[in-house]
Parts: sequence; C-alpha cells; structure tokens
Amino acid sequence: MTLHQAHMMDALPGLQPHRISISHSREAEQHGHRKRVRDRFLKAGGDATPESELLELVLFRAIPRREVRSLARRLLATFGDFNGVIAASPNRLSAVQGVGTSVIQELKVVEAAAQTMARTKVLHRDVLSSWDALLQYCRAKMANMEREQFRVLFLDRRNRLIADEALQTGTVDHVPVYPREVIKRALELNASALILVHNHPSGDSTPSRDDIAMTRQIRQGAETLGLVLHDHLIIGSSGTYSFRSNELI
Repeated sequence: MTLHQAHMMDALPGLQPHRISISHSREAEQHGHRKRVRDRFLKAGGDATPESELLELVLFRAIPRREVRSLARRLLATFGDFNGVIAASPNRLSAVQGVGTSVIQELKVVEAAAQTMARTKVLHRDVLSSWDALLQYCRAKMANMEREQFRVLFLDRRNRLIADEALQTGTVDHVPVYPREVIKRALELNASALILVHNHPSGDSTPSRDDIAMTRQIRQGAETLGLVLHDHLIIGSSGTYSFRSNELI
C-alpha cells in the first residue's frame, strides 16, 4: 500500500470495516437460516419437513458455517430424492461439486442408522407376522443399490431371524446365484426356513426368467432337506415383487 493509499484509508475509516461487515452479515444470515430450518423441523417433525431441508439438516453437521442449500439441491437433482442421496456410493457422491469426506461420512451415518432401525424391527420376532417391517428393512437396505445383490434371510423354527447375509454381489443387471451354496449355508446355520431377497438397480422389480428358474431350483433343494422357502422378494425403486403373492412359490 502506498503512502497516498494509506492516507485515503485514514480519510475513509468506514471502508475497511464495511468489507468485514459483509462477511459478518453473511454469517448472521446463515445462522438465521439454519435456526429457522431447525425450528421448523422440531415443530413440524420429519414427515412435514421437505426433503431439501432434511438434507440441509444433515449437511449442517458436515459443513458448519458455509451455505448448504445449493449443495442440497445439487444432490437431490443428481440422485432423485433423499433416499437416493444417502444410499449413493461414495464415488458417486464425491463427483458432486461441494461434496467432501465430511459430507460423505454424515450421509453414510444416516444411511447406517436408517438400516439399523429397520433391522431392529424384525430381530427376535416372527418375521411372517412382521411382514411390513421386513419389507421396509429390505427396501432400506437394497432399493438404491447400484449393483445387484443376492441376500438370504435365514430363519429358525419360529420364523425368527437367525442371520441376514449377502451371499453374492454382481453387476448392474446380473448377480450369480448358486443354489447349492444357499442350501449349504442354511444347514451350517441350522436354519429351518429361508427368504430370498435381491434387488434390480433398473428400478423394475419384475422377475426375469433366470430369477424364476433359480428360485425353483432353491425351492426344490430346500424341500428335499426339509427346509421351507417362504418367499423370494425382488426390490426395485418402483416397488417390491413377491414370488409368493404372485403364486410363483
């Protein structure tokens, strides 16, 4: 700064504080916005809170001081809805401008919490009498996966969950399933019944011919050893397909 510029600064004492006041003003605006969003959530609850504001509430923790509304909108535009955002893979999330490690961590914590809560509702209960809770759990776990995954729910004689295991993970439109491995694992766990679950990343839950053939093979093998196959569920973003409800089992 030249001597002439220094004299000008002295002559205009409000110039530099004005620049600082802009920063303070933005910080105060952000604080006010965050408080309003939090207050609305506490007053109205989650069901009445827009998805964009729910996402902002998560982002507040990851980004303590900066504006996050625009990031929330970008994430929703990219992944469709709140569930799509929290279920997106870290690689896909990191491709969105403004998403760093802290944002990914917060989103994955929310996803894990949602899955844990859904799973708790089916643990130590008769799964068949808690069917809606089971469907909610399966959807929370698999509806937004980017690759096909084949899971088996192993049940005891009272139809309580012994184990929930992902036996295979495949590509965007195929997952290899080996019926002998399914039956072998059921015997290892001393299970009495099975529920098969896999997802269709395309969103369409309609079974393919291979899905139907594989299910029949597993059912035949299970019945031979005295095991019951209760159902095969296909999870898609558009809905859930039940083999039993559609009389394929």
